[in-house]
Amino acid sequence: MTNDNPYNFLPLQPTGRNETDTANTYAPEDMIKIYEQQFLIPVPEKQLTEFLPALKSFYDIDNHTLDVSAIIFEAIADASIIYNHKIKVGRYQLLQGLVKEELEPEESDKNDESTDGIDAEAANAYTIDCKRTFFINEVEIPYYFNLFIHGDSYSTLTKQDTLLEQMYWFASDGAEDEQGLKAINTQLASLGIRAMDLPTVYQMVDYVEENIIDDAMIETLNKLLDDAE
Repeated sequence: MTNDNPYNFLPLQPTGRNETDTANTYAPEDMIKIYEQQFLIPVPEKQLTEFLPALKSFYDIDNHTLDVSAIIFEAIADASIIYNHKIKVGRYQLLQGLVKEELEPEESDKNDESTDGIDAEAANAYTIDCKRTFFINEVEIPYYFNLFIHGDSYSTLTKQDTLLEQMYWFASDGAEDEQGLKAINTQLASLGIRAMDLPTVYQMVDYVEENIIDDAMIETLNKLLDDAE
């Protein structure tokens, strides 16, 4: 570790060209190697704002090169690097068949004659227990939730058993609970994952919420719904 290389970046020769065809540019594969170091290198919170400029400076990434983050997320769209952690979405599993739910009509609907001609099937609602696997720094962590489907809309009810689910409920409370954060970091440490601060936990939870349902899962669910109706 030196003043010129305070984060122990690994040397890498640029091999690619960007749109402006300048000499000192990196191919997306090179940028992945460069940027993935962010989750391997411990960076003190007070230095987070200095890390990316240091990264660009060490590798002499010029102004013609596409933004580091843009290249990475274009090249590995299924992974996100959040501070010193990398999170990636994995496979899904439907843990049971669809369960039909009986919904009580709203009071306003009971009195609305315009609903008389609507097919009762349109109001069908279903629930199904699901599991989505995520990886934090390549450590596999399950996320369990109950999916409620009603027409074209859905919502999720997260269970509270595994680490990711506990992180979800911790973030949902919105309180800066030091004991709760300490408990989460204790579990992370047991998995070999470095500690997270509050912003990192919130961003992890945001990523999980945005990625628990994907196109493949929707296609499977639609087939189940078609068979059920």
